[in-house]
Formats: sequence, C-alpha cells, structure tokens
Amino acid sequence: MIDPSTIERILDSANISDVVSEFVTLKKRGVNQLGLCPFHNEKTPSFTVSPAKGIFKCFGCGKGGNSVNFIMELEQLSYPDALRWLAKKYHIEIDEKEETQEEKLLKDERESMMIVSAFAQRYFSRYLLNENEGRTIGLSYLRERGIRDDIITKFELGFCPEGNDLFTRAAEKQGYKMEFLEKTGLTIKRDDWVRDRFGGRVIFPVHNVAGRVIAFGGRTLTNDKKVAKYLNSPESDIYHKGKTLYGIYQAKRDITRLDKCYLVEGYTDVLSFHQAGIENVVASSGTSLTIDQIRLIRRFSPNITIVYDGDEAGIKASLRGIDMVLEEGINVKVLPLPRGEDPDSFARSMSAGQLTEYIKTKETDFIKFKTQLLMETVENDPVSKARLVNEIVHSISVIPDTITRTIYIKECSRLMDVQEAVLYSEIRKIQNKQSEDHTRKELQELQIQASKPAAPVTEKKISNPFETEEREIIRILLKYYHQVMFNIEDETTHEVKPCTVGAYVLSELHNDGLISVNHRVRNILLTSEENLDNKDFDPIRYFTQHPDSEISQYASNLLAEKYTESKRWSKGGAFIESEGELLNLLVPKLIQEYKLKNVKMMLKKLEHQINEANKNNETEKLMELMGQHMNLKKILKELSELLGFRTVN
Repeated sequence: MIDPSTIERILDSANISDVVSEFVTLKKRGVNQLGLCPFHNEKTPSFTVSPAKGIFKCFGCGKGGNSVNFIMELEQLSYPDALRWLAKKYHIEIDEKEETQEEKLLKDERESMMIVSAFAQRYFSRYLLNENEGRTIGLSYLRERGIRDDIITKFELGFCPEGNDLFTRAAEKQGYKMEFLEKTGLTIKRDDWVRDRFGGRVIFPVHNVAGRVIAFGGRTLTNDKKVAKYLNSPESDIYHKGKTLYGIYQAKRDITRLDKCYLVEGYTDVLSFHQAGIENVVASSGTSLTIDQIRLIRRFSPNITIVYDGDEAGIKASLRGIDMVLEEGINVKVLPLPRGEDPDSFARSMSAGQLTEYIKTKETDFIKFKTQLLMETVENDPVSKARLVNEIVHSISVIPDTITRTIYIKECSRLMDVQEAVLYSEIRKIQNKQSEDHTRKELQELQIQASKPAAPVTEKKISNPFETEEREIIRILLKYYHQVMFNIEDETTHEVKPCTVGAYVLSELHNDGLISVNHRVRNILLTSEENLDNKDFDPIRYFTQHPDSEISQYASNLLAEKYTESKRWSKGGAFIESEGELLNLLVPKLIQEYKLKNVKMMLKKLEHQINEANKNNETEKLMELMGQHMNLKKILKELSELLGFRTVN
C-alpha cells in the first residue's frame, strides 16, 4: 500500500513530457509537443502532449490521460505498479509493507512473470561475477571476446550454471512458483524430470522499452555441433520476439538524440558497437526483421541504417529488410561490410574513431546498394539488367511518400540509364496490381463473413443522448471552476456576492434534478459539488490524476480537445473574444441548451405515454399527463426564447 503523501510526491515529480519522451520522440508544436502514437500504428503524428496541463491525447486512437495513465497503458501495469515505476524513475522512496505470500499469489500472471524474469537476471548476473564457475567459464569467454566489464554491467549479462536444475531449485527456494518458471521458459518440466533451459550458457537478458527484463538469450560455450549455438526464451505473455528489439532500452535516448538507428542482427553486434561509442544501435535478435520491430524504431526516429553481415546470408537479410522499412515510410540506408565480416568482428577490429569514419564514408542509400550489388552479376546481359531495374522499381513502389518516391525515381533513372517515364509506368503497373490484390482479398473476406452464422446479440451499452452537451459542460467546469462569471445579490441580505462557474453550473443542474447516465460525469459533478467551498480544490489536477483511469482519461481527453466557437455564440465575420472572456454568456447558454434537449426528450417520452393512455382509455392518467405536457411546452418556449429560437406549436 502506497501512502497518499508519497503518491502526491510522485504525481508532483512526474513531468508528462519527461515520461512520454522515454518512449516517444516529441517535437515542439506551439505550446504542445507532437509525436507518433505508441498505442496504434500511424505515419502522421497525432499524439499530443500538453506540458502545461500535464496530459497526453492521441487524436488518432482517442487514448489520453496523465503520466500514470500513460505508463499503465503502455506497460500494462496496475495503478500502484505504474506509481512504483514513476517513483523509481524519479528516485522517490516508497515505504510500503512487504508483500505477503498471499499478496504475491494475487498478482496478475503477467506481473508474476516479470518478477520471475527480474529474479533470474539478478541470479545469472551474480553467478557470472561472483561464483567460481561463472568467472572461470562465462566471464572468461566474454573477456576473450573483448567485452569490457562496464558493458557487461550495462547490459546485465550473466551465466546460468551447468547442471540439470540448479537455477530452478534456487528460484523455488526463494518462493518463485514453478508455474511461472515454466511460462517464462526459464524451466523445462516433463513428467519425470526438470531442467534449466539455459544451463551452461552465457546469458543476454532482453529488456523492453521501459527497461524491464522480459526474456533471455543463451550462448553455449561447447563445440558440440548438435547443441544450438544460441537459445532464446520461448514466446510468452510478456515476450513476443517479433515485437522486441535487443538493446532498445539502452539505445533509445541516443536514437532520439541523433535521430538515427543502426540495425544489426545479434547480441554481440550491439555490445561491440556500444564499446566503440556508438550507442544508437539495436538488434533483431537473429529473427527476420518484422513490421512491428520497424514500427518500434520509428517511435524514436524515421532514419534507419541496416548493418548486416558481409556474407551472402547477411546481404539477403539486408535486401529483405529494405522493402519492409521503405513501406513504413522510413528513410533507409545500408552499411555494407567487407566480405566475411560481421558488425561484431568489424567493430572490434578498429578504434571508435575509425569505425565512425567508416560509417560516415561507406553508408549508402538503398538504390546505390542494390545497384552496386546486383550489377556485379549483370555485366552486359540486357535481360539481367531489366530484372535488376524491376527489382529496384519494386522497392521504390512501396514508398508511401510521393516526393520521396519521385526523388528515388530520378536517382534510379540516372544510375540505370532508364527514362523516368518508363520507371513511372512500371510503378503504376505494380501499384495497380497491389490495389487489385487488396480488393480481391477484401471481397474474399466479406464472402467468408457472409457465410458465417450470425453472432449472438450482445447486451447493448447504455446510450447517452446528451453526450455532446455533457462533455462541453464538464470541460468548462474543469477549466474555469473557480473563475467568477458575474455578481449576484442575496434576496434576503441584499449582499452582493461573486458567482463562480462551478457554483452556477452545479446549482443549475442540481435545482433541475438533471442526472447523467455516464458514471464518470456523475462522479465529476458530485466531487465538484462537495468541494465548492474548498478554495484549494484544483479540478484539473484532481481529475486528470484520479486513481480511476476511466475518470482521469475522460478528463484528460476533454482538456486536450480543441475548443471550437459555437455558431450560436458568434456572428459571421465579427470579432470573437476568447472563451474565458465570454463565460457570462457562454455558460448560461450551454446550460440552457442542455436543459432544452432534456425537455425535448421528456416531451417525446410523455407523448408516447399519452398515446398509450389514450389507447387504453385511462382518462385520469391521460389528464395528468396532458397537464405535465402543457407545463413542459411552457418551459420549452421559455428556453427557446432565451436561446433566440422560434418555437413552432
């Protein structure tokens, strides 16, 4: 349990820009900051951070909230765990009671797997540095590879002891359950035996963007050809290989700062680049590059340089990755390495200065790379040259940005001595075919859906016909709660008192008994009413940092929305004052519009009841309903006149 004063300190310290920029590259746009949303795939930034309000809002997917909500959503953490994450970031000590065994069991499965992985990393690292076997075998191997101690510490490298289940027994002794040791892949259990997955291997922990360990890679030190050289954690609830990049946690700051990411293949490639002083580097961890990995990089920079092995397999991997990167609208370059070299060996063969200079002079755009590579096999064969041109044109066709595509067409035309018109014609053919394939696929999916039996009817959510009006009322209430609209005279004492926006809105809604079907709106109104006499009550801070994520996101979304002048409050071409200057006119009209819509809805309902009573010859009930109808029509007329509408009977 985290005490309220500590929560207050955490919320005070958690700067929204600072927190979000750990995961998203932000660029200043007026008073706000803009970046690519980490919650959905987008190529045009719609993710906005407001440092002044302490909130974020994505106008693409709709997600919004404060620093705590951001961490909860991104890392799939509970409210208390998100607070702990922020406390750790800002070096705030949390004094809370130690978890009991029962409380540990109540933790959700995903968090339990994270905890087991964190323990495993600490165990492996300690074993590497402190145990005789770890030092003589694991540490000796790493030092033979030229890996420095500071890099070992930075990447939390480790060693899993040789033997069937030494690690597993140590974990169970510490109270970690076999269920989660199995689910993380750290332990393999069969009916009659239990084994450590990574026994006798040097360990490379895999961190997520937030720095938490989610998986491991293990490198064998035996020469047995039957044993896999590298062994990785299996897919799990916390680890998806195709969505993870090795080294992203250690690289993200430099990727953002330098606006470039180097992409390599393996663990040691990343380590060697870091040793050479190049830290904006990540690895696809031996897997074929995926769209999700590319999108993860794009959150931090739109510029990627692919650095794969200089052998045939590495070259093929480079070519395969180029089109995928281009398709995501990212600028891609390639750094060709000498034959037989890989990023690890190459980085270790020269000084940091030499490596930096090599990269500067040798990295090239993908057209030159493909041309130089494939021209070696073309010679004077026209058919082979045509095949090469088609290959390059196909890569250009996937680039989404028209200007970038045009520039590459010009470059291809110059290098290959082919007219631009011919290249444009080929690209149109490719794009037309892609469009036809896409349409065909959509039709097939529609046919499949049509052939399926109808889905069972689910319970409908309660609709709110007043959502638009209520959102605007709550936005105004939060933003101008303490602001004085006008002065009013007490009928008894004749004393003149100021009337605030909060007091006016809440009294008007309360007096007419208007209650929302939206529980978030009800909560905000009730809490605001309870704090009317509290001069220190800050509704923006209170509701955007509310422990209920639904309420905090609702408030944050409202405050992030752009205010648009209503046509009823302005005249075409006339000078319009700022919203804050019009509160004495705007707020009453807003409440009146809300009341008017309520009255219209009540009249519709009443008219239906009158028809039913008339059908059933319920004379007494009919007279009562008619009286109510007349009163509502009178209120409708008064409200319409106040708003400047003409009522039609």
